[in-house]
Amino acid sequence: MRLSKFPSGDPLNSNAVAGRRSGRASAGLGWGASVMLLAIGGQVSAAPGVAVEPHEVKAWLTRIHNAANQRNFQGTFVVSSPGAMTSARISHFYDGTDQFERIEPLDGEARQVLRHNGVVHTVWPFDKVALIEQRDVVKSFPSLLQDADDQVADFYDVSLQPPERVAGRDANVLMLKPRDEFRYGYRLWTDKQSGLLLRAEILNALGETLETSAFSDVDIGVRAQPNMVLLPMRKLTGYRVVKPQLTPTRLEAEGWKLRKTVTGFRQLSCIRRPLDMLASADRTASSGQLIQAVFSDGITNVSLFIEPYNAERHPRPAITVVGATQALMSRQGDFWITVVGDVPKATLRAFYDAVDRTK
Repeated sequence: MRLSKFPSGDPLNSNAVAGRRSGRASAGLGWGASVMLLAIGGQVSAAPGVAVEPHEVKAWLTRIHNAANQRNFQGTFVVSSPGAMTSARISHFYDGTDQFERIEPLDGEARQVLRHNGVVHTVWPFDKVALIEQRDVVKSFPSLLQDADDQVADFYDVSLQPPERVAGRDANVLMLKPRDEFRYGYRLWTDKQSGLLLRAEILNALGETLETSAFSDVDIGVRAQPNMVLLPMRKLTGYRVVKPQLTPTRLEAEGWKLRKTVTGFRQLSCIRRPLDMLASADRTASSGQLIQAVFSDGITNVSLFIEPYNAERHPRPAITVVGATQALMSRQGDFWITVVGDVPKATLRAFYDAVDRTK
């Protein structure tokens, strides 16, 4: 599992794409004839085996999105792909105005990811280092969606499958089949009672599972405990605190453009940030700057990274695959371009080929 599967996962490092996930950054229907929104309890219901109409897809996706942001839950989260598996404890609390999130990976180096709204602390207790970022959080499991995107039904056929159980809870099962070669398919399990996404599978063109993200156990509706997040965020005495400067920008302002858009994807954000996110303030200028633009089709994200070419860091062009995540890295003149996301190679190539230097 790569931590960017978790909300507010580790900061991006395009130089480590080949070794770990560096995107950031990412439902099923099938029953009778129609989907209804029930005013009491916010339930969404339909009859299994029937395609979901485009105007009904938004109702399902809205429910998933709202449950991830407005429900209190705690559980163990597992991501698995052929030959790899990792897990973490996740706690999410919502008090009506604020969101609090705590993620503790159970594998690898000990660390915590703490989020209060848009403020994210990544803390390494053994190294006594804390990385603090103020940024918009690109959604991932269990939110998955950027928002209830109206265009999802334009690029995915959505249908409802027979209900199943996940982590001891009854779940609706949604199937999203892509309409073109630029995206993968998805099978999503959502909690019948709350709408929370319990499990997600990413599927290739043959219907084979590339990666699974799921709760192995989860408690929904727990008591909010903001201090689980706020107290460790405040106890940083003795830590080296790093606050990298993330500057909103535009590709055009940085001397770049996309000659054409990739079908279904629109740009969400573009920032300039230090190449080394853990560099101290006095080293930031010397560490160099990186441009990162994030694009989304409403379900999945693609991140484009542009940085100065360095022969020591960038030995040769490559395409790497880790589970469902693919990354394409290559040189363009004096720059190194990286495109990464849970998308097929054709999508990465389309983005890479569209990148053009304007000055």
